Amino acid sequence: MSENHKRQLEQQLWNIANTLRGKMDADEFRDYILGFIFYKYLSEKMELYANKILAEDGVKYADINESTAEGQEYLEAIKEEALASLGYFLKPTELFKELARKGNSNSKEEGASNFILDELMQVLKHIEQSTMGTESEDDFNKLFEDLDLTSTKLGRTEAAKNDLIAKVLGHLDKIDFKLEDTEADVLGDAYEYLIGQFASGAGKKAGEFYTPQEVSKVLAKLVTTGKTKLKSVYDPTCGSGSLLLRVAKEVDEVSNFYGQELNRTTYNLARMNMILHDVHFQKFDIRQEDTLEHPQHLEHRFEAIVANPPFSANWSASPLHLSDDRFSQYGKLAPSSKADFAFVQHMVHHLAENGTMAVVLPHGVLFRGGAEGHIRQYLIEDRNYLDAVIGLPANIFYGTSIPTCILVFKKCREQNDNILFIDASQHYEKAKTQCYLRDSDIDKIITTYRERKPEPKYSHVASLQEIRDNDYNLNIPRFVDTFEEEVAIDLNEVAAALAQLEDEMQSTDQTIAAFCDELGIAKPF
Repeated sequence: MSENHKRQLEQQLWNIANTLRGKMDADEFRDYILGFIFYKYLSEKMELYANKILAEDGVKYADINESTAEGQEYLEAIKEEALASLGYFLKPTELFKELARKGNSNSKEEGASNFILDELMQVLKHIEQSTMGTESEDDFNKLFEDLDLTSTKLGRTEAAKNDLIAKVLGHLDKIDFKLEDTEADVLGDAYEYLIGQFASGAGKKAGEFYTPQEVSKVLAKLVTTGKTKLKSVYDPTCGSGSLLLRVAKEVDEVSNFYGQELNRTTYNLARMNMILHDVHFQKFDIRQEDTLEHPQHLEHRFEAIVANPPFSANWSASPLHLSDDRFSQYGKLAPSSKADFAFVQHMVHHLAENGTMAVVLPHGVLFRGGAEGHIRQYLIEDRNYLDAVIGLPANIFYGTSIPTCILVFKKCREQNDNILFIDASQHYEKAKTQCYLRDSDIDKIITTYRERKPEPKYSHVASLQEIRDNDYNLNIPRFVDTFEEEVAIDLNEVAAALAQLEDEMQSTDQTIAAFCDELGIAKPF
């Protein structure tokens, strides 16, 4: 699939999304357009799968007559196989193209109607209901709950709502997702593009569901260093699931994906994102709950962990957590107003002995004292889990301009007598109000990490004794000297230049004085 076609698809989808832009906020029309794209994907996937089964009989799925005994027999057989393989089922009359056609029909036949809202709501419910009692039930449960087709934001009247939805479905129906091309993940990439576009316009809300692709790429490359396959990858604050999917791009295979997300709408988006990227429902386990207060995967240890937790979030810091295996060994809890280290402790608990975790955090975690300083010292001195500290540019995340860092942890470190510091804060490109990492910046970070090489003004391999000497303060300028010596000033040259300037000024004054005498006017000096 050509890069040009991919860009074309992304632009087509974004143009369709903009038909809803004037009606509602960015995060609201995001839920509608991504939900409809997902419905179209499920429909096309269903039809392709069914046609493959029916090929021997020379029958097309869309041509099956659901009102006949033969048609029902076909549907029952296909449904059983679809639920086992795809995890859901759609009848021919429930396919996206059928509703799009009906909604945009100009038929004048008696009794004909292009009103599809009620039918569309029923179809979306049927998709969820088809999974009840099956292995995929949790993955499809209330998946479309954010598509409120009764909202007045779609239109003041039922007819206006119907016209808008029919228009959107009609535009989407004309786009070929090319799902037959199993080698290319064109639609998945386009979906990620749309999520990124919505994030760029969502302000502070963006951080709740999306990590910029460049940062995701860095995290993914860090945790997959030296590996071509992963048994598991986990994100305790998974948002839209983009970070988990990015990790999969860096290796040949990921056996299982795990994630947890607090926000219900974002949780739904993460499940859609997984399915739309063709991750089988048996291979992912995304849960909706508060990760720190109600962890959902305590029995698991993961080979790769990536996360971009909410920066300095509030949490309970309840004394009850001191008896929790995730926190008990540290003796202290992260402050209630700054949960950053609570997330780190949670992730360390879940990290497998052969695993790597990379987490994005605000710079304050490197040097703040109190309980955070105690936890930081414990992780370094008592456990020796911290492998690297990487400083990122400011203004690289949506909704916040603060500088951030990446902490890399391993339980079995190859270089267990030092910690690598990388200052990548000055290596970026600026676009409008946002900074971003270029491919060359990403490559430099990853190469430096993998080769563990010191470079003046960029990286330093600090011994554990250096860390102790700095009282476990990890502020990057303590270890990477970026000081630029000022150019020496020759005072004799400056004096000579001033003298020359004085001569030039006197000459100019004399010229002005001569003009004034000639004109018979007072001199200005």
